[in-house]
Amino acid sequence: QVQLVESGGGSVQAGGSLRLSCAASGTTLRTYCMGWFRQAPGKEREEVARIAYSGPTRYADSVKGRFTISRDNAKNTLYLQMDSLRPEDTAMYYCAGEPQLWGCFSVSEFNYWGQGTQVTVSS
Repeated sequence: QVQLVESGGGSVQAGGSLRLSCAASGTTLRTYCMGWFRQAPGKEREEVARIAYSGPTRYADSVKGRFTISRDNAKNTLYLQMDSLRPEDTAMYYCAGEPQLWGCFSVSEFNYWGQGTQVTVSS
């Protein structure tokens, strides 16, 4: 049974930083396409970033240059380093995974999701 557990959320002032982690169990993330998503109250869920098993990454325009997605396959963990945080980054953040060795950026649906971790940025 695949489980993804996020941690690292919290409250921070604008301009601050947080590092989110997503620990996996029940599988190895080595061959997974992984992503971070977020959902703010009253808004649709949006993709923040994704990373292929071999390392290539893709970011939403709103976070480019401020967020960094990375993975440690040996630790079976996904990360999201968030710098220069803004109030509009406030949301519940979810990690997601899909077994996909190739074509990560073409994945349209992730079947494995964590429970989410709250990020709140105050001005």
